[in-house]
Amino acid sequence: MTKLIILLLPILPLSIFCGCSGKQKSSSDFKSEISFDGSSSLAPIIASIGNKFMEEYGTWDKVNSNLPNEKISIFVASAGSGAGVKSIMDNTANFGMLARKIRDSEKERMENYKEFMVAYDALTVSVNANNPIVKIKDSLDTETIRNIFSGEYKYWSDVDSSLPQKEIVVVIRDLSGGAYEVFQESIMGETQISANAIQSPSMGALGTRIAENENAIGYASYGVYNQNKDKLFALKVDGIEPTKENILNGSYKIQRPLMFIKNSELAENEQEFVNYIFSDLGKQIVDENGYIAVE
Repeated sequence: MTKLIILLLPILPLSIFCGCSGKQKSSSDFKSEISFDGSSSLAPIIASIGNKFMEEYGTWDKVNSNLPNEKISIFVASAGSGAGVKSIMDNTANFGMLARKIRDSEKERMENYKEFMVAYDALTVSVNANNPIVKIKDSLDTETIRNIFSGEYKYWSDVDSSLPQKEIVVVIRDLSGGAYEVFQESIMGETQISANAIQSPSMGALGTRIAENENAIGYASYGVYNQNKDKLFALKVDGIEPTKENILNGSYKIQRPLMFIKNSELAENEQEFVNYIFSDLGKQIVDENGYIAVE
């Protein structure tokens, strides 16, 4: 499995529409394709919204009569939050997707920086639903979590003597993912995550690895956890459960934004799609993916 996975949520069949003659002629400087790159947590949401957008309209003139009769093409790639920022700095995508806060040093390099907050997310400390710890503990404190992820605790019996002496399998996002940075800042501090931790190329892959291994633990996103509640068990952190209420009021400590950024003014068709992302339908898709839509 490669480190960077491109989900070209190609929106393939839906982007092939007839560009037959219409009211508007194509403008030489009009770009019918809109591209997103970055966070693997936000990518499925944007792709789903993009699919709905293309199904509904097909060509840009049907979105707005001032736009040309050209097929709508929306492409989504998920190479991680770091790649999302880089894609904007290198001008290789229209929008960069992040699952972390933008750094001041990054923002300073963008003269016309804009950000669009799509959803609230958190990282749940999740174990396999069949892990014996589920029957004796529903909460871990920060120090214990840090000891697990750093590799100081190697067996589940190190966490609690009543648990079997089975090796703890730590699952994390790869280093390009926003989740890695958020977890480091929120939980690990100056302590480094064990080099033996299994790196996953996407948040979906991380959730799958936990679901497939009874001895696994990892920081699954709130959305991935909500989509796999029958397979994962989210532990409280310092006694605080990762619920919508606790994420919104800030009491649950491992949380992050899901957003996209841009370093220029929006073209007219870009603005139309952004409006669609923040429509009631867009918010519904955010909810269906298990995240908390921004109102």
